[in-house]
Amino acid sequence: MPTVHSVTYQLLRRQGLSVVFGNPGSNELPFLKDFPEDFQYVLGLHEGVVVGMADGYALASGRPVLVNLHAAAGTGNAMGALTNAWYSHSPLVLTAGQQARSMIGVESMLANVDAPSLPRPLVKWSYEPACPEDVPRAISQAIHMANLPAKGPVYVSIPHDDWGREVAEDAALVTRRDVDHAGTPSDEQLAGLAERLNRASNPVLVLGPEVDAEHANALAVDLAERLRMPAWVAPSASRCPFPTRHACFRGVLPAAISGISGKLEGHDLILVIGAPVFRYHQYAPGRYLPEGAELIHLTSDAQEAARAPMGDALVGGLYATLNKLLPALRQSERAMPEPLPLPQPVPDEPGRLAPESVFDALDELAPKDAIFVKESTSTVTAFWQRVEMRQPDSYFFPAAGGLGFGLPAAVGVQLARPERQVIAVIGDGSANYAISALWSAAQYGVPVVFIILRNDTYGALRWFSRMLDAEDAPGLDVPGLDFCALARGYGVEAVCTDTRDAFESALRQALNATKPMLIEVPTTTIEP
Repeated sequence: MPTVHSVTYQLLRRQGLSVVFGNPGSNELPFLKDFPEDFQYVLGLHEGVVVGMADGYALASGRPVLVNLHAAAGTGNAMGALTNAWYSHSPLVLTAGQQARSMIGVESMLANVDAPSLPRPLVKWSYEPACPEDVPRAISQAIHMANLPAKGPVYVSIPHDDWGREVAEDAALVTRRDVDHAGTPSDEQLAGLAERLNRASNPVLVLGPEVDAEHANALAVDLAERLRMPAWVAPSASRCPFPTRHACFRGVLPAAISGISGKLEGHDLILVIGAPVFRYHQYAPGRYLPEGAELIHLTSDAQEAARAPMGDALVGGLYATLNKLLPALRQSERAMPEPLPLPQPVPDEPGRLAPESVFDALDELAPKDAIFVKESTSTVTAFWQRVEMRQPDSYFFPAAGGLGFGLPAAVGVQLARPERQVIAVIGDGSANYAISALWSAAQYGVPVVFIILRNDTYGALRWFSRMLDAEDAPGLDVPGLDFCALARGYGVEAVCTDTRDAFESALRQALNATKPMLIEVPTTTIEP
């Protein structure tokens, strides 16, 4: 008879979850026993790195990914990384090994007490099967839940003695299920939306990560050109939904209430597509909307639509919605926006490069289809101004601002997209949260180019300390770090470059390599 183990692997194979990211403990060994040859196990040395790699893989592939964690402690270690996966709508299927069923009630070592409650509220669904026979069905439900809009992580706790249990033949029926989503606004809803857009005198477009996730970027360009709208990227941008050198592109909105209202002043209709309304950060109270402006929100996330403090919302698949909306829109006779001017070069200091100089070199030398994984929070504005991004899936940033995303996510993205070069641009403060991801890159030969911007301080915190009148706060500096030594210790070739010429030479070498390479760059400190 089939077992829970055999049916579950049939299910995973059928659903395309053959790459497993994990850090095993004793509770996970019965699941990993007889690991199939057509599956790949990617080991991370810490659960935060494991989830970060899986997050990057899921974002870049657009498919659910299996993560194998160790009981309560492993889940706890992963929670920081899980905040980013939750806000980026990553379809992670998290499984956690549980103690044997008869040992849970007495709270023996490695028993996960009230396991389904542990990862909430950072998962769409959390469950521990009531009996061994329910395990394959529960994992099937988890996969489909993770992949249905709005996508997101899910969690299943599995007692380790369940895997060897026999199940009935019809348990395999669950392996042949498909669950599809078909949510599209009605013709009447689309007609009403088109009418409001056609009669607007000065509309503006605000685009979010869901546009890029659905590869609706080209439709967003058509929409902007049809209505001659300036196109902003929603605040706290975790993906790039619009080509950054297009005439309509205006940059990334500030993550502040008054800042957004100021940038959108004068527009009578604000169309927000695929982003929350809005992800604020800096405390700068003011009017939610400029005087005389209306807002329309298109999203596949019903929770995002419901919690917005203003505007009207239409919930449905973005690609299908835009595809049906565009033919109903009249070509505007307004003038096209003028392209943003390219920024001027910034001089370097002796022994330290300006981050702007690093980004100018990246823009010149990186492949045109490069994927940038960014986690240097103090250099966000400069990066968006100076690095051209034109294709879908070109940029990934921690969606919740949780540090430790960049290094492992870059490894996961490169594993998912081997045909494109991944370049990780990481701050020195951020890098230390998940430095052991370098080991995984080296062990699996993942040819990411890691660029560490070392300014010896938490640059974004320095800026916030001035904003909050707390410049005397302790713990803002991180001196004494040697990332080349750290990288070599994990098996990654590394070089430190303190001039533009040296950096460009190292970058050319790294781009031509077939293995990971780290470039440490002493930099000046700039503001976000």
